[in-house]
Amino acid sequence: MTIRILAVSGSSRRGSLNQKLLDVAARGARGAGAAVTPVRLADYALPLYDGDLEADQGVPAAARRLQADFAAHDALLIATPEYNGGYAAALKNALDWVSRPRQDGTSGVALLAGKAAALVSASPGQLGGLRSQLALRTVLDKLGVLVLPDAFALGLAHEAFDDAAELKDKAAEKAVLHVGAALCRTARRLAAGS
Repeated sequence: MTIRILAVSGSSRRGSLNQKLLDVAARGARGAGAAVTPVRLADYALPLYDGDLEADQGVPAAARRLQADFAAHDALLIATPEYNGGYAAALKNALDWVSRPRQDGTSGVALLAGKAAALVSASPGQLGGLRSQLALRTVLDKLGVLVLPDAFALGLAHEAFDDAAELKDKAAEKAVLHVGAALCRTARRLAAGS
């Protein structure tokens, strides 16, 4: 059975350090046998979550598409930038829309519950976005996502990559590859148990 992993970056910035780190973790997942689908939240044109908008117009088509993408994958690999000690508003907004009721009447939360997720983050600061991981973990836990203890926070990330977007520190690269591989192995065990 091939495990399908959705790789989501919370950063929509071109040349994002988090996207570069996510790409390394995704390579680790592929090396463990997973099929990885990278997505950019900027491609979904989601309005800010608004209960009145949802009541008046329903869940937007872009949010339905994102729900379908989450539903079609066994696990989530998420790169979370840190903004003022928290994670990106675009990522929170995406999770809020995904958690809304689906077109078939099933719960959006139900499509997240029981999925495994692994987190990576990159930041120019010393902590590497660790606080964003902690904040995101709280929300994912609430949604029933099983967040792996295997995670990686890359500090001084603006100095960490070479011109080919590869990590200069091979020990760090090995650790990030491990995050992706651990997610694949965990998702495979969960799938076998269901």
